[in-house]
Amino acid sequence: MQTRRNFVKSAAIAAAAISAGQAAFAKGQPASGMLPGQDEDLFFKISLAQWSLNKTLFGGKLDNLDFPAYTKDNFDIHAVEYVNQFFESASKEYAKKLLQRTQDIDVKNLLIMIDGEGHLGDQDETKRKQAVENHYKWVECADVLGCHSIRVNAGGKGSEMDVAHAATKSLTQLSQFAADYGINVIVENHGGFSSRASWLASVIRNTGMVNCGTLPDFGNFRIGSGENYDLYLGMKELMPFARGVSAKSHDFDEQGDETTKDFYRILKIVKDAGFRGYIGIEYEGKNLSENEGIMATKKLLIKAGKSV
Repeated sequence: MQTRRNFVKSAAIAAAAISAGQAAFAKGQPASGMLPGQDEDLFFKISLAQWSLNKTLFGGKLDNLDFPAYTKDNFDIHAVEYVNQFFESASKEYAKKLLQRTQDIDVKNLLIMIDGEGHLGDQDETKRKQAVENHYKWVECADVLGCHSIRVNAGGKGSEMDVAHAATKSLTQLSQFAADYGINVIVENHGGFSSRASWLASVIRNTGMVNCGTLPDFGNFRIGSGENYDLYLGMKELMPFARGVSAKSHDFDEQGDETTKDFYRILKIVKDAGFRGYIGIEYEGKNLSENEGIMATKKLLIKAGKSV
C-alpha cells in the first residue's frame, strides 16, 4: 500500500493524465478487457444501488445486512452499492459482519454513498474541516468491506467560485486520507453546482488527486428551480473521471425504454469514454414497484448495452 506522502507525489505525475481524460479506474474495476463472468455482448457489469429499495428499507421490511442476499436472490445481481443511512454504524465490527454476509454468497461490495456528514463546500472553515473528518470513518468502513470508493457530495452555500474552492480543498484532504486505504473519493452530480458538470469536472481536476473522481448519474442534472444542465453534455464531461456510473430510471414505455432519457445515447457516451466497470441501477420511479422498476432497468441496460 502506498503511503500518503508517496501518493501525493504520484498525483502530480498523474494529473496530466487526468486532465487529458485518462482517469484511472478503481481497484476491482479494470480499465479494459473482460470482467469475470461478464456477458460477452456487454462492455460493463451491472450492480444495484441500495437507494432503489429505499422505501422497503425505510419501511423496515429489509435490513441492511440482508440487502446483498436480497439483491442476488431477487434480481440475479452480484454487486451492490450501499447508502450510509441504512447502516447500523460505520464501525469495523459492523462492516466485518456485513462483509461476511457478502462473502458467504459471493456478492461484491463496490461503494458506499455518503450523505448527512456535512458540506464539503462549506464556507465556514471549521465546519468544512469537520465535514471532511466526518467522512474518515466511512473510508475505513469501505476499506473493511473491500469497496473501491465512497461517494460524497460537493455542496455548499456561496458563489460558484467560493464553493468550488472549498470543495476542492475538502476533496483533496479527504482523498489524501483515503489514499492510504486504496479508496477512491467520488462525487456524484447531485443537485446545486455539482449538477453543472463543467463545474464538477473542474473541481475534480483541480484536486490533482488520482483517487478523486466522479459517479456520473443519468438523471441528476437539475441545478435548481427551472434550471437543468444538458444530460448528454454532462455525461460526456464527467465520464473521463468516472469510477462508477449510476443508471437513474423513472418511467418506461411499452417497449421497455426509459421515457425521460435515452439510455442508448447515454450508454454510447459511457462506452466511448472507455468505461469498463460497473453501472449501478438506481430506480426512482413511482409507477412500478421497486422490484419491478429494478428489473425493468436491468432489462433496458442489457438491451441498450448490447446495441451500442
